[in-house]
Amino acid sequence: MKILYFDDFKLGVLNGDTVVDVTDLVADIPHTGPENLISGLIERFDDYRAKLEDAAGNGSGVPVSGVRIRPPLPKPYNIDCMAVNYMENGTRDEPAPINAFHKSPNAIIGDGDTMVCQDIPATIFEGEAELGLIIGKRAQNVSQADAMDYVFGYTNFIDGSARGLGPGGNVFYMMKSRETFAPIGPYIVTKDEINDPQKLDVKLWVNGEVKQDFNTDDMAHKIPRIIEWVSSIHTLEPGDIIATGTNHRGLSSFQDGDKVELECEGCGRLTINIQDDLKRTWARTTRLEHAESGAEGVQTPQLTGKYAPS
Repeated sequence: MKILYFDDFKLGVLNGDTVVDVTDLVADIPHTGPENLISGLIERFDDYRAKLEDAAGNGSGVPVSGVRIRPPLPKPYNIDCMAVNYMENGTRDEPAPINAFHKSPNAIIGDGDTMVCQDIPATIFEGEAELGLIIGKRAQNVSQADAMDYVFGYTNFIDGSARGLGPGGNVFYMMKSRETFAPIGPYIVTKDEINDPQKLDVKLWVNGEVKQDFNTDDMAHKIPRIIEWVSSIHTLEPGDIIATGTNHRGLSSFQDGDKVELECEGCGRLTINIQDDLKRTWARTTRLEHAESGAEGVQTPQLTGKYAPS
């Protein structure tokens, strides 16, 4: 099942190219807004699934192309993002130590929304293509053997980054938790629709050009280990997101006016826009292309605009 919010945060179920409004079917779930309506539904999904499936199959829908899609999880309680969690197509000798960081729920945006590059001295703005796990029930000290029982579904996740900001001991907060830096969507895909989340193609396009192209089988720490580890640190709640990391070799700059698209296999296509009022520019090379050119540094340097090296 594919679940989404649309227009003024009506809850919908996707049926082909149409979306069926199921808001009334879940109105009895205690909630104060769309953020805890969806988490309440996830927590009680077994009680509502049959009704939602019947509505999707027999209800009258509207073309999804004619609605405004909203973030399917408008304000998750936790967003945990795995750090350096890919083997980079065999270029790493061994997995990096398992690590993660929190991202602010206020960073969430949805399909068709805009990631804003702020007036800050970032050396580059990037966005990492990631598979997002959505937690289905309260999880604390979960074992790897039981971990997949705690997954509700999946969604596309872009981990926005403003690189090069200090202080050196706390870079993730400054770099990752900014407003608009967590695009997700366009919908939640329940886990029964994904046969093997460790064998999914992941592609990210910038202005129609493929930049990132990898498979989730390259993860260093696999999904059960991720859930075991994160749930050993803090309790996960229904509707929480774990972003599983990225293959960094295809990362490239995000610049004003860009159209960015992400497709994790089976999760639809998430499309966002990029806004930079300073109109800064970088070369369009990926990290891999930059390294192969023999240039210094990990990323291509800024070319023009405020904060460009003199």
